[in-house]
This record gives sequence, structure tokens and C-alpha cells, in this order.
Amino acid sequence: MKQIDMGIAPAVSSIAIKPAAATPREATPAQRAWRRLARRRGAMVGLFIVLLFIIVAVCAPWIAPYDPLATSWSAVRKGPSLGFLFGTDELGRDVLSRVLWGARASLQVGLLSVCISMMLGVPIGLVAGYIGGWTDGIISRMTDAMLAVPFLILAIALAAFLGPNLTNVMIAIGISATPVFIRLTRAQVLAVKVEDFVEAARAIGNPHWRIALRHVLPNVLPPLIVQSTLAFAAAIIAEASLSFLGLGQQPPAPSWGSMLNTAKNYVDTAPWMAIWPGLSIFLLVVSLNLLGDGLRDAFDPRHR
Repeated sequence: MKQIDMGIAPAVSSIAIKPAAATPREATPAQRAWRRLARRRGAMVGLFIVLLFIIVAVCAPWIAPYDPLATSWSAVRKGPSLGFLFGTDELGRDVLSRVLWGARASLQVGLLSVCISMMLGVPIGLVAGYIGGWTDGIISRMTDAMLAVPFLILAIALAAFLGPNLTNVMIAIGISATPVFIRLTRAQVLAVKVEDFVEAARAIGNPHWRIALRHVLPNVLPPLIVQSTLAFAAAIIAEASLSFLGLGQQPPAPSWGSMLNTAKNYVDTAPWMAIWPGLSIFLLVVSLNLLGDGLRDAFDPRHR
């Protein structure tokens, strides 16, 4: 028996010290969303073009070949050439340099106006959806009243009231887009606050503010991120429209909308003055919409 025990003991100890196989780490929701986004070519192309515009806007002082405000009477309305790749405008200014600097104004308006909309709309929608009752009724009726006015008309009215400059354009566009974020946030909160994990958090005695901020808000962010990309594109179009009407970026500062406003008088003789800013607006807006569609599918767990 001793011999048998001595023969078994080493085998048992060798089995006991055998290391366990490492289990694969489960992907986080953000990693799964990125994988779904990476499988959509349209969204990745849109992301690449948006990042390219951001790099161009940030690096405009270093990559612009000329001063966007410098005039030259000897180069008035010159066509595209090696010296002026995009041609020149009615004052001899380099169109390429003005397009590069104009990207700064458009992206700045788009980013800050969306931030204004989210800072105003998300808290109001969160309060309306979570509290409900007469608070929800008042906020919803005010939101419906603002949504009854078309977005661009409301932005034009606010910009005209505040005054024609880029800062007021950001405020006007941000306020005009706020009702969309209020309604979206409210709808998402109404759906999330009845989930089991929220009921469990309420049952163990969490205060309402903690439930709203720690359990409800993180679960309504994905649709808001998608909406922010679409609102970004709408803000760029609105900024170009307001600048075209003289309510946005004021001359001689470059802006795609103001460049189109000037170019409309020279479409027959200098079409390049309208082609390049118009093409820039088109590419950026389409790319943002492609990115928004890709993010919508990536954040939806039903899409595989």
C-alpha cells in the first residue's frame, strides 16, 4: 500500500500544479461597436474624409500657400495654374488658401454649435423623461413649439436678432438644433428608465439623481452621438447659408458660404470661384452623413 501511495502522490501533485488555460477576454461594448463600424466601408471613408478636413483646418496656417486676405490686382480672376492651383477670386486672392482657412470657420461652427445643443438639450430631455408629469408636459409643449418652426428659418431669425458675426451664428445654430436633442433624449430616457437594472438601482435605495446620471444617462448616449454627427452636417450647411446671406462670417475673413455669395456674380467668367467651396461643403456634409449612418449601425447590437 505504501508503494501504491507513493506512486499516486506525484501524479496527483503534478496535476494540481498544472496552470489553468487563460480564458479569452470579452470585448467591451466600445470595441464591439468599433468592429462593426470598421466593417462598413462607407462609414470608414466618411471618417477618413472628416479627419482629413480636421487636419487641413488645424494646419491651415502652415499649408496654405498664400495669405487668404492678401490681394493682387495683377492676378484678378486667374484660372487654376501652377502658381494658383484653385485660381484666384475677384480681388486676386488665392482661392485654395481661402478654402483651407474657410474649413476652420465651418468646423468651428459645427463643433461648437453641436456642443451648445447637447449642453442644453440633453439635461432638459433627461429631466423631462425621468421626472415626467407636468414637468414633462411643459417641456414637451415648448419643444413642439420650437420644432414647428423650420430649423434654418429659426437660425436665420436668431442670427439676425443677435447680429452678423461668427459667434452669434454658433449660438443661433446651437439653439435652433436644441429641440431635436431634447426630444431624442426624452424618448431614450422613457425607454431606459423602465429597464430591470434601473428598477434594481431604485430598489436598493439609490437617489434619483444618481440613477439618472449613473444608470440612465450612459445608456442613452449612443443615439445622441449618432445625432451629433448628423447635427454637425446640418450646422455646416446652416453656417454656409447664413454666411451666404451675410449673417455669418464677415468679409474679408474666409468662409465657404461668403465665398459662394461672391462667386455667384462670376459663375460664367470664373466658375472655379464657386466650384471649390461648393465641393468642400458637399464632401464634408456627405462624409458626416456616411459616418453618422455607420455609427447608428455600429451602436445597434442587432446589426452584425
